[in-house]
Amino acid sequence: MIANLEWFRTFKAIYETGSLTAAAQALYISQPGVSLHLNSLEAHTGYKLFDRAARKMVPTERGKVMYNFILEPISKLEAAEQQFHKSSRTGRATISIGMCFETFQFTLEPHIATLPFNVIIKFGEYTEMQHDLDKGLLDLIITPQKGTQTNLTYQPFSKERIVLIGGARSQTAELDALLNQKKFGEAEVWLKQQVWYSTAADMDHLRRFWHLNFNRHPDFKPNYIVPNICSIVRCLSDREGFSIIPDFLCRDEMDRGLVKLVWEGTNVIENTLYFGTRKKTIYSEEIARIQQIFEKNTVI
Repeated sequence: MIANLEWFRTFKAIYETGSLTAAAQALYISQPGVSLHLNSLEAHTGYKLFDRAARKMVPTERGKVMYNFILEPISKLEAAEQQFHKSSRTGRATISIGMCFETFQFTLEPHIATLPFNVIIKFGEYTEMQHDLDKGLLDLIITPQKGTQTNLTYQPFSKERIVLIGGARSQTAELDALLNQKKFGEAEVWLKQQVWYSTAADMDHLRRFWHLNFNRHPDFKPNYIVPNICSIVRCLSDREGFSIIPDFLCRDEMDRGLVKLVWEGTNVIENTLYFGTRKKTIYSEEIARIQQIFEKNTVI
């Protein structure tokens, strides 16, 4: 395991402030994040660096030696950061947010430049985001899945439906007739003959929709595999083809007639979206600002 420079900076902050809470405030990170850094550094060195006393972190002899050893180089690095990194002089808080790429691009990206604090966006699997939130590496996640960690809380704010959409020029009269007559087997055959778009990361939408409505896994390969769902929407806009995606990601294009809702399915797939946060955070104001943006741009 390679030591992380941030572990040493966190150690220095704890040593100088005397507490995990004060160190978190000084570094603009969460207290669980401070604890994680310290635990990682102690595991890396193999030594206990602080005795945890009531309301105070007391350095051990090993901790004192380490502080004297790293004080000068860390101080020089911090001075260099202040000299060459403009944002280090602003005193702005920094929060880390986890969500899928499409949710960021559709909802938050247009508002990033208006935020009075720094933001770090992380994309990844929802279970990984929940773990990072619990450990203090993330401060807020946008997720359709609720975890079981007792330190976390989930607040519903919107719903999404996984639906079949088509480009505006897609001819769907034959499919509509088959669905109205409940000829789902023939409808499946018709759909498999069409042009399909998907993403490598979100084939799960297609598989789940197909299984619930046709009682089988899709046995065809999409014609075009593109980077993300926003790419799908752009490719389909005012053209021909089909895809299965969350409806809120193409709501604007539907309103403008560039894509159309083809079928919600006999068994509608609806997911609730949640704000995931830790029960205790020093960034409640910043998180509330992000939540307001999502609430204004999505519908419960």
